[in-house]
Amino acid sequence: MRKAYLTIRSAILWAISGIHFAVVCTLLIVLAIFVDSRKNDLPQRLFFRNIMRLAGARLEIHRAPGFDAAKTSLFICNHVNLFDPFVIYSAIPQFLRGFELESHFKIPVYGWMMGRFGNIPVPDAPSREGLETMRERAKAAFDSGISLIAFAEGSRTRDGHVQEFKKGIFGLAQKFGIPIVPISVVGSYQFFQTGNWMLFPRKITVYLHATIETKDIGRSEVDDLRQRVQDIVAKPVEDDLLQNPVEKI
Repeated sequence: MRKAYLTIRSAILWAISGIHFAVVCTLLIVLAIFVDSRKNDLPQRLFFRNIMRLAGARLEIHRAPGFDAAKTSLFICNHVNLFDPFVIYSAIPQFLRGFELESHFKIPVYGWMMGRFGNIPVPDAPSREGLETMRERAKAAFDSGISLIAFAEGSRTRDGHVQEFKKGIFGLAQKFGIPIVPISVVGSYQFFQTGNWMLFPRKITVYLHATIETKDIGRSEVDDLRQRVQDIVAKPVEDDLLQNPVEKI
């Protein structure tokens, strides 16, 4: 009975949230043609929150006392599933954009939308020129007051656990002296697992940890910074996995 209930429930939620996504996303694309994305942040934010509600997830957001919402920052988060952008944009109280593989910008409509909305292309095959271009675009975004989000693992988790963070994004933060805000998305893997279409009833909790300044961090300390941020992000995720195992059907 439990499997039948979850199957029917998931099918209904995918249908409802999918229709909402198609209709509202089309309207946002049309709006983006005429209005700069920074001027229509509110409808985008409402859209993202509604997607999570319609998919059956409850969101809870915790901000650490040391989180500075006024600072343009580099947010670094664990990567769970395709709902990550909707969860993050619902939780961060700032205008925010992200890094996207360069090849994605070649996808019809989607690629144009990513470019129009101000996301930063990341070379599929890293090269000195490509990485330098990415850094320049990221610096321009920071200088104009746009915070950026990065998934430092580089790929979605397959078991719910936080994978090792890659060093590159931390070198960028250190080079430009951009504050880092670690983010832990907890419960999202139990809600939806990549490779399985089922949507489970689950609360997703987002922890916005204290802002970490990087202005006084030297190049030799970048790896220590990477490990520090990884440990902060991973702890609530790993603790939750122990207390709330993934439901299997």
